[in-house]
Amino acid sequence: MALDTAPKGEAPDDKAARELKAIRELENRLAAAYSPDRSAAEVGVAVRTTHDRFSGSAVRDFVPILVERAVRRELEPAPEPESATAIGADNATAPTEKLTTGSGGTVSVERGRAPATGRRGLFVLAGAGVVAAGAAAWSVTRSGSEATHAAAPVAGAPLTAVNGIVGSEKTAFFGDPRVAEVFAGHGFEVRVKAAGSREIATSIDLAGQAFAFPSSLPAAEKLKREVGVRTQFTPFYSPMAIATFAPIVELLDAAGAVKYDGPVPALDFAAYIDMVQRGAQWDELEGNRTYPVAKNILVSTTDIRTSNSAAMYVAVAGYVVNDHAVVRGAAAEQHVLPTLQRLFLAQGYTEGSSTGPFEEYLTAGMGATPMTWIYEAQYVAAAVAGRLRDDMVLLCPSPTVLSRHTLVPLTPEGEEIGALLHNDPDLQALAAEHGFRTGDAARFDEVVTEHDVPVSPDLVDVVDVPAYETLEHLLGGVAGAY
Repeated sequence: MALDTAPKGEAPDDKAARELKAIRELENRLAAAYSPDRSAAEVGVAVRTTHDRFSGSAVRDFVPILVERAVRRELEPAPEPESATAIGADNATAPTEKLTTGSGGTVSVERGRAPATGRRGLFVLAGAGVVAAGAAAWSVTRSGSEATHAAAPVAGAPLTAVNGIVGSEKTAFFGDPRVAEVFAGHGFEVRVKAAGSREIATSIDLAGQAFAFPSSLPAAEKLKREVGVRTQFTPFYSPMAIATFAPIVELLDAAGAVKYDGPVPALDFAAYIDMVQRGAQWDELEGNRTYPVAKNILVSTTDIRTSNSAAMYVAVAGYVVNDHAVVRGAAAEQHVLPTLQRLFLAQGYTEGSSTGPFEEYLTAGMGATPMTWIYEAQYVAAAVAGRLRDDMVLLCPSPTVLSRHTLVPLTPEGEEIGALLHNDPDLQALAAEHGFRTGDAARFDEVVTEHDVPVSPDLVDVVDVPAYETLEHLLGGVAGAY
């Protein structure tokens, strides 16, 4: 049970506004206090990053106090570092600071250690608010210092190796020598392995990993529930798109399934779903002389059992089949499942991650994969690398959905990597060069303009992903039909 100690009758919006005002005042106060040694921008990032850690907490009244204590500890000279605790140790613990409010309104601070919990013996970061018997106890992750504020490593000192599991579409980013150089400047050597995002959340052994970086909030949410972590970072995102070819767009346009409302042609998903439900084939399209193939008109996707991009396809298709409404409840799930099952079962074999289908699109051409479901970032990155042919076209689904690439830290070092990806301007700029949209929108615009990649600058026709439980039901319902 959560305690609500706000003034009686105060609306939730008023509480949130009061908290944000307190955080702004705290930022100004700490910027003045640390002005001789720290820039105002540095203090601001520290305050906001620490405040974000409490986003999932139910009790809010003491958040500004806890943020101030954590930030002051971070900005002041650090004590002798404690020895690192091995991942998977039976008694692994994380240093914490607990603030407890007693019934008389007094505040006491107790230094302690929070026990590690979670799947596969992982070291778990504490960050949840716990309330019982009229007292509020808070546990704050203490990771030494934020990655964005870490002191420059000593010349010649060995780098700290940090291992992570990432969605396959991000392997090129982590393999970029310029990205490695930025991490090295902060004292890290980041090593990653690729896997399907749903595999990361459900079946990959994460022992020995400092972070997991799936390609969407639903996959990250499932992972967080599995391992007991609340902290997350979403450093970049990408709308879902369709990689296709000019002749295919012309055929779909003649069939009334393409809209031209902006710089990128858009596939009318309702018209496309109608074709699928009718079992329409390419060679049945009137006037088709460019792709007269006796194959069902289908967008090729990844395996729904392992890959996040397939889950995003389910989100869009389910919305359209459900009369343009987000799927909610058992009745709606049962209504959309037959069509969703057909969208996947009619494809035959599908690959486990998004890299394979897109590589086939780039190399095999229109004959094998006339339409491939991808992340927009993959297409932009291929354009930057000069890998696109003149007949290749980016087709935007209407509606589309945003895939928010979300890092879940599993160790303090993983948390520092997440903070770096989210806050470091060089890493944000490099992410844009790899096709991702970030908080630095101007840099992404520069990249697509320089390489003449037509994308939608303003994403308007975007739908929400279903609730975590609903999406799991839909994915399970489709997977069970294989």
